[in-house]
Amino acid sequence: MSLTQVVRSCSRGFNVAANTVRANGRRIAPAIVPAIRKMHMNPAPAICTKINQQKVQIQRSFASKITKEDIRERVLKVVAAYDKVTADKLSVDSHFITDLGLDSLDHVEVIMAMEDEFGFEIPDGDAEKLLRPADIIRYVADKEDVYE
Repeated sequence: MSLTQVVRSCSRGFNVAANTVRANGRRIAPAIVPAIRKMHMNPAPAICTKINQQKVQIQRSFASKITKEDIRERVLKVVAAYDKVTADKLSVDSHFITDLGLDSLDHVEVIMAMEDEFGFEIPDGDAEKLLRPADIIRYVADKEDVYE
């Protein structure tokens, strides 16, 4: 049995673990690969158990509970850090263009900063509708499945 076949036999745990670790920019499950190579001729349930344990550890390390208040603070922090925004005019309900005096290019830069902050891409169609920090907070909360 090849290494690939062994990994496929334990694919549930290994694939989730491998994708999670790969997404973080590291090598694929470095602690597991030598054990798989060692036992590739006779895959034992112990390999699958070790892979599944690694998956659980990885999922725990990436799982975090975010609240709507956390999202609000992060959005306001990112907008306040933008050089063309004055802190005294900034509130959750401030309109980027009319209240804060940003133009369309500035709006795009704020949206890109939000993408960097929260780690996902906001499609252009959705970005056009995000004209206030409150809109961004609601959008991120929906995307992250935060309902309070």
